[in-house]
Amino acid sequence: MKIFFQSFGCAKNSVDSEKLIGLLDAAGHKVHFDLRGQARAYGNSSNQAEAAIINTCGFIEDAVKENVNAILDLENLKKSGVIKKIIVVGCLFNRYGEELQKEIPSVDLWVKTEDWGTILRFLSENGKVKTKVSEEHLPWVRGLLKENSAASRYLKISEGCDSCCSYCTIPSIRGRARSVPMEQLITEAIKLCEGGARELCLIGQDTTLYGSDIYGKPKFEELLNELEKSTPDDIWIRLLYLHPNRVTRKLIEKAGESKKILSYLDIPIQHISESILQSMNRSGDEPRIRDIFRYAREHDPLFALRTTVMAGFPGETDEHFSRLLDFLEETQIDRVGVFEYSPEEGTQAASFANQTDKRTKKRRASRLMKLQSQISAARQRLFIDRTLKILVESTDIKDKTAWGRSYRDAPEVDGLVGVDFSSEPNGVIKPGGFIYAKISDSTEHDLFGVFTREMA
Repeated sequence: MKIFFQSFGCAKNSVDSEKLIGLLDAAGHKVHFDLRGQARAYGNSSNQAEAAIINTCGFIEDAVKENVNAILDLENLKKSGVIKKIIVVGCLFNRYGEELQKEIPSVDLWVKTEDWGTILRFLSENGKVKTKVSEEHLPWVRGLLKENSAASRYLKISEGCDSCCSYCTIPSIRGRARSVPMEQLITEAIKLCEGGARELCLIGQDTTLYGSDIYGKPKFEELLNELEKSTPDDIWIRLLYLHPNRVTRKLIEKAGESKKILSYLDIPIQHISESILQSMNRSGDEPRIRDIFRYAREHDPLFALRTTVMAGFPGETDEHFSRLLDFLEETQIDRVGVFEYSPEEGTQAASFANQTDKRTKKRRASRLMKLQSQISAARQRLFIDRTLKILVESTDIKDKTAWGRSYRDAPEVDGLVGVDFSSEPNGVIKPGGFIYAKISDSTEHDLFGVFTREMA
């Protein structure tokens, strides 16, 4: 069966989409990602998709609107005869199931996250699923989204969350924290590397909590040890979504000294004011947060640090906000994601009396981004005249330029490195491999350099 596929949302959702695409392929279906091409193919029954699948995000209001509009677009194509069936899966249905079913009856199948079997049975002729892959290998079947690179893959180590932050919908959408058994993760990591992965990005709603549910205590550092032992030598392992309350000095040292684990930590703090953190129902305190970032800098001045902060949380005063500005100024974090607080339906914080007005939220977010742009630009300049290892993502043969990422750049959210390889005798740099570049220029987000064969 020919199936049109759309995927929305975070990296964790991308993994779900790749898992489903892999299973669809194993069951003999043909997946494509070009909606415009599908519309142009209308009238040619040999090109017509029999079903459209959309893997949704329902995390915040803006995402909900975007996803509902995408479903309505598919509804119009179904009415026009361009597609025959619509399948909606994922977080949006987890969050608004009954309401959506009533409002959009044209959808043929609504499915919760990870319920891939229901989709496969629905698409089969008799409800019985036959696959080209043996049952023992099915847990590690993965496809590849069009926008993703085979050289950089996400490894989802857990699902759900137990933190229950007052502003967050994840526990109600995805449920309690559930870790993937370590043996299964190691096998998946090996298979991803065998498939061309040069970078493994570890993700979960809270990766530092990994293993608590199945081993009785966190086993994140033990998982890292096993991944170091089991994966090929020339592999990057990038650590994302680390809760500050569980980032230890030992973990910082490991990331700073490992040959595989990158000197890069993504530690979302959301705020620095302890009273705001308490209102957010986030464990941890200001001294501990400061110590984490300070120690990483002491361990290695070029350690790459990333965080996210929220502007305009209910009850945030000018004093609280100034404290957050001061923290960013003092800490000089490489990458900062700034978000305006969004009062999400069903969360505790949405019912708080002291909501911040939209104008104030926007103004504060703008000030944070302006300050961070200056900090980011200054941090970028530290790498001029240094040589960095780059994972190449794309090349322009005509312009003799390769684009890729250094250890400082996580996929999708951070910057890129543009590398002039006109001096390369063969004139060919292939995506999916590592090269070295001597950095010659920088902007707020991106670096630029010249191809070199040797590290300085």
